[in-house]
Amino acid sequence: MRLASFNVNSVRRRAQHLARFLERHQPDVVFLQELKCKTEEFPALELAGTGYSMHAVGQHGGRNGVAVLARIPFEVTAEALPGEETDTQARYIEITTESATLAGIYLPNGNSGGEEGIAYKWRWMERLAARTRDHLDAFRPFAILGDFNVCPAPDDLAPGALPPTDALVHPETRARFRALLWAGMTDAAAALGTRPYTYWDYGSAFETNTGLRIDHALLSPDLAERLTSFGVDTEARAEQQPSDHAPVWIDLA
Repeated sequence: MRLASFNVNSVRRRAQHLARFLERHQPDVVFLQELKCKTEEFPALELAGTGYSMHAVGQHGGRNGVAVLARIPFEVTAEALPGEETDTQARYIEITTESATLAGIYLPNGNSGGEEGIAYKWRWMERLAARTRDHLDAFRPFAILGDFNVCPAPDDLAPGALPPTDALVHPETRARFRALLWAGMTDAAAALGTRPYTYWDYGSAFETNTGLRIDHALLSPDLAERLTSFGVDTEARAEQQPSDHAPVWIDLA
């Protein structure tokens, strides 16, 4: 099984980028982040020829948004992360397949909105940890893929790419990421001995490889045992008018 994640940074602008990624790598399931459209504006017709079933969770105002595309049967089990009823941001989608429960996330950045912005990020991470523990305690095969907006360790960003006060590298942010690992999840890339960048800001960052590793795949123990590979599609980032993120994928035996 091949699982993938792609922060498209506007799915309507990058529908053909996505279609080319699907053709190149043919993932069984791919989660999208940062749709930047309402649910009804998702470009399903443009992607209809790809052979994938789709489910989008958009947001009014052209912000956030997540989706799942799959060429295997799935059932959507959640369109929002439980734990904060007043949270209306479209950042979480969860599905079940025949063999696993899979979540796609667009974790808050935390650098806007002042103190409340970073507090929201940390609350969101705590809610994600609670959801993760629920699945692990029930012994469900579980994976989380998406844009975590977290560089877990110093090796996960180019020197000087971010100031030490940035929310993506803040000690409290990293501690909450470690809590997911301590609960029993495995960082797929790190487990295979690799920490490739997945994001390069616009400008010269891609050409100079001034990147960040912020798109992750975390796996429950039973899925981690099946992990065989982790990849980053830098070809997508090198295209004309690309997203600032490259798609990532994992293979499970």
